[in-house]
Amino acid sequence: MADGTELATRPKEVAGARPESASEALGALAKAQLSGTLRLVSPEALEDVERFADHQLIAAGKITIMSLEGVQKSLAERWQSRRDEVFAFTEAVLARALGARGIHLRVSDSDYFIIHPSLTRLQGQAACLRYLREVLTQFVGEADHAVTGILQVSKISKGRLETQAVDADKVEQIANDAGQDLAVDHGGHLAAFNEEIDISTRLVNRWTPFTASDGRTLRISATLEPVYELKGFTRIGFRMIRRVIVVDTGEELTPQQVSALSTGDLLRADLATITRGIDRLKAEGAGEQQLSLIVPVSFSSLAGARGRAELVEPVREAAALVKLGVICEIVDIEGVPTSALVAVTALLRPLSLLVVGRLTRPTASAVARLAGAGFQALSFECPHAGVGEAEFLGWASAALGAARKVAKSVLVYRAGTMKRAGALASLGATHISLDAG
Repeated sequence: MADGTELATRPKEVAGARPESASEALGALAKAQLSGTLRLVSPEALEDVERFADHQLIAAGKITIMSLEGVQKSLAERWQSRRDEVFAFTEAVLARALGARGIHLRVSDSDYFIIHPSLTRLQGQAACLRYLREVLTQFVGEADHAVTGILQVSKISKGRLETQAVDADKVEQIANDAGQDLAVDHGGHLAAFNEEIDISTRLVNRWTPFTASDGRTLRISATLEPVYELKGFTRIGFRMIRRVIVVDTGEELTPQQVSALSTGDLLRADLATITRGIDRLKAEGAGEQQLSLIVPVSFSSLAGARGRAELVEPVREAAALVKLGVICEIVDIEGVPTSALVAVTALLRPLSLLVVGRLTRPTASAVARLAGAGFQALSFECPHAGVGEAEFLGWASAALGAARKVAKSVLVYRAGTMKRAGALASLGATHISLDAG
């Protein structure tokens, strides 16, 4: 166990002993369910849940069950008529609080399966307690004993979740301390503790907006998206996402249109992206230092002496904000000669934790051209619009099969669903982001 305690009233079957008869097995199962130590997963959620049967994740206490049994008990005979309303409200609370920073799945008629990869065991459990208190207050009117509905998952096996009670005193104390820092929105509901702040609309720096060489005024917006290492599903930090917007029309340029900008315009866009991203990281962290930050930089900006000189300072500033250093991701590399890529990756290695090559279309031929270019990892985004599961699996198999021949690590962005994230992991992806954009 993560905290050294044993499961309360742990039945023989759960503990691993073999019951003497089928009736004894059923009795042990019933006792475990009644005691609350054993939770059953619905068939619809089983595949997603079993993707997280990772001993490191479980041993770290990162998986929590948030139970709505208190709501069910209070509503009594009204539960069936109001269950969809309760689920909808709970989903809204979890989506608002977690966003793309964590995982939440409804795994039964009463239980939500929640993972906070970036929080400690107690912090994650305290966050779940805050969510449950909000739900209970909405439907029951009070949440005095909400902590009994928070359980730590200690094993995932065959559609069953073995759980244990959390340290109620410590979890309540952390939740209460954090609750003092929460704002209340106009509807009377608690605003998310880690809600993302869109500071890009209110911070101005010297790089954005700017007048492009073709006369258009362009504005750069940078957002941060969590990136997870798949082996233990732990967050390694954020990646910066750049959006280039035409001020007069509000039009967002496509990746192909951005690539077609002049070298000078791309350098301005890169500098604006990094400075915006640094601002957002400072706001996002709230004093917590992230492990790393993925910084995208155009190849053309790095190919010239002026661009390299301009970029060194902001890249170093970004590196000082994270524990392990920045990961430099070179974009717009399609068609660039290998010799030119080697020269740039060699220049970046002293500044970077890793040097990543970003592909817009990871075809087998495009990936093969990067062999020997000096990239330690490759990255690309998942297709989404109109792509069914069979087509997605075909794309992922081809892209990852080619990428793993060239680089040890492969980062796949915007998987969208845990089902697709699991498929990517099985095909060789090492890191993902979940936001579908």
